[in-house]
Amino acid sequence: MAETKRTPLYDFHLSQNAKMVPFAGYDMPVQYPLGVMKEHIHTRTAAGLFDVSHMGQVILKPKSGDLADAALALETLIPVNILGLGENRQRYGFFTNDTGGILDDLMIANRGDHLFLVVNAACKDADIAHMKSHLSDSCDIDVITDRALIALQGPASQAALETLCPAVSDMRFMDVLTSEILGHDAWISRSGYTGEDGYEISVPNDIVVELVTKLVAMKSVEPIGLGARDSLRLEGGLCLYGHDIDTTTTPVQAGLPWAIQKSRRLGGERAGGFPGADIILAEFENGAARKRVGLRPDGRAPMREGTQLFATDTGGEPIGSITSGGFGPTVGHPVSMGYVATEFSETNTIIYAEIRGKRMAAHVSALPFTPANFKR
Repeated sequence: MAETKRTPLYDFHLSQNAKMVPFAGYDMPVQYPLGVMKEHIHTRTAAGLFDVSHMGQVILKPKSGDLADAALALETLIPVNILGLGENRQRYGFFTNDTGGILDDLMIANRGDHLFLVVNAACKDADIAHMKSHLSDSCDIDVITDRALIALQGPASQAALETLCPAVSDMRFMDVLTSEILGHDAWISRSGYTGEDGYEISVPNDIVVELVTKLVAMKSVEPIGLGARDSLRLEGGLCLYGHDIDTTTTPVQAGLPWAIQKSRRLGGERAGGFPGADIILAEFENGAARKRVGLRPDGRAPMREGTQLFATDTGGEPIGSITSGGFGPTVGHPVSMGYVATEFSETNTIIYAEIRGKRMAAHVSALPFTPANFKR
């Protein structure tokens, strides 16, 4: 078994008495003494600080010097309008395979003369190999290893971060900015994966401990672990790669068609041209056989990943399964997401989850479970 890696904040986590667990090949904090429930609520009401340095940071630079060439090259792997992405703006996307499945989801930023990508930790080696295999003729692919990545999330994030970098106050959701923090270049985006306003901040490894120490010294900021990170994104209706999306799920099935802009759909000026385009675009036209939905259990017992779903309280074949589930501290009740046959995907449809041999009712729910609070 491969030895787990450590982020530049490993010793900081230990100093904060974090409980550490292996995650995506790294030793990561699952919770701090505050506990998952209070960490979740603190992020929703003030500001939470997350170590996301395990994720991959990649620069894609066109060999021609024309950013459009890098954008068009990346569009051959990703069904997103990257050519139309404005400078200092960021967009969500995903790599697809030849059957329309999702290889990974990622963030793509236009930083003037290059594209900056943030990919998931568990997929980053495969993603980098994938890009090098397909894009090396037109792009230089630089994997960043000397920078840490943190996320500051919650309604107090701006007030906390602007004390160290005043320029962040003018940013809106999905803006990116290169500024200075503690005398060094900071690559900042106004984004995150909690459903709250906030920032992701890339800084050199050798200053990240000083930065997070200054942030958590503020009354509004608490360090937050993977446990609350998961419950926050679940309440926000956000997919976790390897659970809610993977190589067997298409973007249409996953409820992510909004991420495929009109220019890449049938009739668009650059329709198709990405792996699995025929399958994905056909689902746009004809619908998908199954859909990702939110589920609110009628009882207090959480319905967790792997639980099978049925149309009736007895008998019959499964109509789907749950991919994420747990208790939603903000909404005060269990919440789940999963896939069901499309005919059962309408909001308020009653379906049944089989838990320890008993079938428990749940209502199909609109996503997200709690409203997003991004700064538009």
